[in-house]
Amino acid sequence: MRMPRGVLREALIDVDAISENVRHLRTLTGSQIIAVVKADGYGHGALRAARAALEGGANRIGVSDIDEALALRRAGIRAPLFAWLHAPGVSFAEAVRHDVELGISDLDQLQRAGEAAAGGKPASVHLKLETGLSRNGIAPEQWRVVFSEAARLERIGRLRMIGLFSHLSNTSLDDDRAALARFEEGVALAASVGLTPPLRHIAASNAAIALPEARLGCVRIGIGLYGVSPLADRSPADLGLRPAMTLRGAVAAVRRVPAGTGVSYGYDYRTERETTLALVPLGYADGVPRQASGRGPVSIGGRRFTVAGRIAMDQFVVDVGDHPVAVGDEVVLFGDPTLGVPSARDWADAADTIDYEIVTRVGARVPRREVEA
Repeated sequence: MRMPRGVLREALIDVDAISENVRHLRTLTGSQIIAVVKADGYGHGALRAARAALEGGANRIGVSDIDEALALRRAGIRAPLFAWLHAPGVSFAEAVRHDVELGISDLDQLQRAGEAAAGGKPASVHLKLETGLSRNGIAPEQWRVVFSEAARLERIGRLRMIGLFSHLSNTSLDDDRAALARFEEGVALAASVGLTPPLRHIAASNAAIALPEARLGCVRIGIGLYGVSPLADRSPADLGLRPAMTLRGAVAAVRRVPAGTGVSYGYDYRTERETTLALVPLGYADGVPRQASGRGPVSIGGRRFTVAGRIAMDQFVVDVGDHPVAVGDEVVLFGDPTLGVPSARDWADAADTIDYEIVTRVGARVPRREVEA
């Protein structure tokens, strides 16, 4: 297959796949879906991912920080928006003005949220409980104090409780069940002081699929939205998901070389015989992990090859042997493995990382182009 003229590299984003993944996970979990589009939609584009997720039936959009939420508001997203990671001392006033729901992790944040309420408009909040992940979240010894203050702020109209939430470690089902039990203790304590918000959510993609008792009627779907499996032992197809991103480039140069030819920096790779080398214009500046040098897989003309030598900032080389390759031919780094191309997990294995990182790290220099199935 040939690449379009003038295109060096691009990421194809199948927006229908995102919508279909949401529909599938709604049916599977029987729960409301908070579609997580933080970090520019895990590299897929936050706005297009949010629109596609809402088209698929997502109830809310989740992002990491307020700036991400406000960017979506400015772009026209009117659905409920939820942001949970805040800079120390940040003002919540603009978030409240624009109906951004706030994840609250301590008493100070709660009080500043109450202060941000203005003109009869309360701050909408989800209280995060620390249940064992040791990141942000209200410490168990502070639960009663924070819950009591939240109940007071709600009574006087400065706060609107939307949810109680936490996050799981995905270490094991037993560890996650223990965290879920701690969360339920927090939910019961909150109810004892009059806090009964409509939402409870602790499951992200992994637990939403693998731990049904953690669904609680509302789940946060991040990586699953994009058709990447959150389970190490199951592929996207196993889970009924379809990968939304295909990363590809055009062969930029082809040369025939003799045996013993060094390839790329450091000559970590030398040709064993006369062979053909193809240059691919993607590198670590584009998010291709340098750690996958000599191991990363690609597909050219329906055949699979491996990166030869070191991945550079802008390019890498593939030894294609005697396979016919021409300038302009398509090189697929990863996409939907059911179509015979490498997967994001293949690249993760080659780089000793996780497939979440592979899709998220694709750089801004790589144009995203929406496609539909």
